[in-house]
Amino acid sequence: MLHAEVAILGAGAAGLSLAHRLSHPARQGRPVSTVLLDAPPGPLRPPRRTWCYWEAGDGRYDDAVTAEWRRLRVHDPTGRSSEDDIAPLRYKMLRSDDFERHVGHALAHSDDVRRLEAAVETVRGDADGAEILARTDDGRPVTVHARWVFDSRPLARLPAARTTLLQHFRGWFVRTDRPAFDPGTALLMDFRVPQPPQGLAFGYLLPTDRHRALVEYTQFSRAVLPEHAYEEALRRYADDVLCLGGFEVTATETGVIPMTDARFARRASPSVFRIGAAGGATRPSTGYTFSAVQRQTRAVADALRAGRHP
Repeated sequence: MLHAEVAILGAGAAGLSLAHRLSHPARQGRPVSTVLLDAPPGPLRPPRRTWCYWEAGDGRYDDAVTAEWRRLRVHDPTGRSSEDDIAPLRYKMLRSDDFERHVGHALAHSDDVRRLEAAVETVRGDADGAEILARTDDGRPVTVHARWVFDSRPLARLPAARTTLLQHFRGWFVRTDRPAFDPGTALLMDFRVPQPPQGLAFGYLLPTDRHRALVEYTQFSRAVLPEHAYEEALRRYADDVLCLGGFEVTATETGVIPMTDARFARRASPSVFRIGAAGGATRPSTGYTFSAVQRQTRAVADALRAGRHP
């Protein structure tokens, strides 16, 4: 059996962010022994995705950031545009693979955080701590005992709510034949795309150089679309609205984020807390933003290092 003060379940944005904060030597407070349980490659792993967030000046993940912009543009349905400089803020783009590599480097050099690849099967918590039963990819059982558990794994179902919408999207990373983009300006919302009968849709364009960009179609509605519908919407957006000409799709990303006013239980048991989307980061007041996750994990890490109740 492994013993640690903290166990983190899941290695998405929230799990990796908390592990990263606890991996650094404490400038204030005490070190916290931590085990990060990351599911083996397969359906339990978080999908690859891109996070974008606002930040003033330099940030802790700048070494992993793909691109950043200080000029943003919005198009209304009639084609009119509004553009401005958002200084002192910057809009930063961080791909999940780059984020994981950045955090993984820090964890590999940490004396306080141990990373374990195993799928969590059960978590039994009480007032004195929790026991986690997990299994490695080769079937070997693993048991971890921790005083505190922070569970970032997706919920099996959402709590009851007055309103639940889905933010669902598909994006193409494209490389164009001609220089089609202004790398200094991001197109944050483009409402020139056709609107669904019930809901809202917009295009999204994040250029990384003159020939490369993330082109995305996003919809807010109660149900996801079949895959071919996203592909058709992206093709129309790229051809008819952006007029990109010849291009190659080098990678894709897809996501579904629930947006709800449900009340999420912060605790699953006296010693088990939920973080990330599982802890309510899908509420309309916050959205599921990378910045919201950073605020949440910073507060947790500060409390643990100070020896306070999480």
